[in-house]
Amino acid sequence: MLDVEKTNCLIRQAKEGDANAKETLLLENNNLIKSIVRRYLGKGVEYDDLYQLASMGLLKAINGFDESFGVRFSTYAVPMIAGEIKRFMRDDGSIKVSRQIKSTAKRINLFIEQYSIKHGTQPSVKVIAQEFDMPESEVVFTMGSTHMPVSIYSQGEYKDEKTQELLEKLPVEDKQEDIIEMLQLRTAIASLSERDRKVIMLRYFRDMTQSEVANMLGVSQVQVSRIENRIMENFRKDLTG
Repeated sequence: MLDVEKTNCLIRQAKEGDANAKETLLLENNNLIKSIVRRYLGKGVEYDDLYQLASMGLLKAINGFDESFGVRFSTYAVPMIAGEIKRFMRDDGSIKVSRQIKSTAKRINLFIEQYSIKHGTQPSVKVIAQEFDMPESEVVFTMGSTHMPVSIYSQGEYKDEKTQELLEKLPVEDKQEDIIEMLQLRTAIASLSERDRKVIMLRYFRDMTQSEVANMLGVSQVQVSRIENRIMENFRKDLTG
């Protein structure tokens, strides 16, 4: 892999029209491209097509990268590459969740239902993790997968729900500002304590209410509110310097 200085130099040259610089960047990031392609194998798209899509995503990352972002090029390139593949799969008509994850999610939901009937309250993430012998962070992700649509042409979860098809809600273009903000948010989340990280993941990535998070973590809604406000205030301070 190229070091940061050499990579940035090649990017500047590529933006000026140097074809050799672009080729070098593609070659040097070949392993990165392949690692992302492997995530989408077995989802109905051939490897060669995935590789070409990923390469296009890398070229877009080269054109859009700015050293002032304060992140490594590879960090910036990953969501751009994945986005190119996801957009193709979206346009092709389906977004798939692995059978294993869906199966585990169903078992967790059944356990939550039975536990709630028996104890009169929902089990916490810790209780679920112990029951299924899995990390708490994986429990949160797996539970969130139950809300992932199988088809982009599907509508609301309930028959009387009048909503747009998912296809109409998906953005057509990548928003570079959102990508940079997400990278900054991920960096900030990585530095949080385990409890604080769970609160943010459940609130902003699983779209749960403060009360639902409180029940899940076994704390009060007031505690969740305080934790969330403190984290977001610190995050805003970090962004504004």
